Amino acid sequence: MSRKLVRPREGRMLAGVCAGLAQRFGRSPGFIRLLFLLSLLLPGTQVIVYLVLWVLMPNEDRYAVRY
Repeated sequence: MSRKLVRPREGRMLAGVCAGLAQRFGRSPGFIRLLFLLSLLLPGTQVIVYLVLWVLMPNEDRYAVRY
């Protein structure tokens, strides 16, 4: 679990937040997306948290080694 929390270039559906969380915590992206969709059934600020993560999580390109 030492991976950085970044939004990957591949495997995105919308912004890559769920795919990034899945990579970070060693889960499948489908499982994280399902949890997010199920959480939308509950009252709360899930969409706001998603938008904040979208802004705060850097793209994977920033951490790519460029020569």
